[in-house]
Amino acid sequence: MSQRPNYFRVLLTFARNSLVRDLTFRGNFLIEAFTSIAWAVMNLGFYVLIFQYTSSIGADTGWGKYEFLLFYATGLLINSLVQTLFMTNLDDLSDLIRTGSLDFILLKPIDAQFLVSLRRIDWSSLANFAVGLALLVYSLLHIQYAPGAASAVLYPMYVLCGVAIYYSFMIAMAAASVWMGRNLTLLDFWFYVTTFSRYPMEIYAGRFGTPLRRIFTFVVPVLVVVNVPARLLVRPLSPQTLQDWLLPAFTVLATLASLTVSRWIFERSLASYRSASS
Repeated sequence: MSQRPNYFRVLLTFARNSLVRDLTFRGNFLIEAFTSIAWAVMNLGFYVLIFQYTSSIGADTGWGKYEFLLFYATGLLINSLVQTLFMTNLDDLSDLIRTGSLDFILLKPIDAQFLVSLRRIDWSSLANFAVGLALLVYSLLHIQYAPGAASAVLYPMYVLCGVAIYYSFMIAMAAASVWMGRNLTLLDFWFYVTTFSRYPMEIYAGRFGTPLRRIFTFVVPVLVVVNVPARLLVRPLSPQTLQDWLLPAFTVLATLASLTVSRWIFERSLASYRSASS
């Protein structure tokens, strides 16, 4: 009788092996970490420059300088976790399919999606997580509203919801390589998707912005990824409004739905897979 694999121990093994591999080439590791930090700091400098000319993003939205910096810090936390855990692996899935190397993964006695998604941990991407964490603490010390205990507990949960939603889009896009033959657009797709979630949803207003806000909230739920956890800490709107109650609930449902649909797409893609070596 075969024994079920211990997924947590497997993940720890992947993490340890990846760390050893990265530290074998310390110079490359440090350069990648420095590049990630430099990119985050350059974006931060741009936002600080904007707030020299305005006190908030949008009138009466509640997104002042430190509130927006907290929003940006939340985005850094979510993006760095996605890049650390999934980006490298899912970007390689196209080549695994094209070369037939996916065969070796499918033969192993472990869930294929788990193995495809977490084979390698990109430790250098955690540099942005440290920047985001430091910026989060700095922003919390300057905002007028002090988050309560409930917000502090719910915040990490909704950060993980954001990671799960992003992951769902990525695994679905990567799995589509089975039908496309070769998919080289994952990183481009990632850039376009995250572009809409880089700013508070209040900026999407008016004749053109409102339809975008609805599409990227309820159809492709990327706007809730950063907005919902950030709102829990800064509360730019009254907690009595219907939106403040519905968005967190919708985010949980969107997370479950995204994971379910992406799992279905992944399994359908495997059913269509034909080894390139056969």
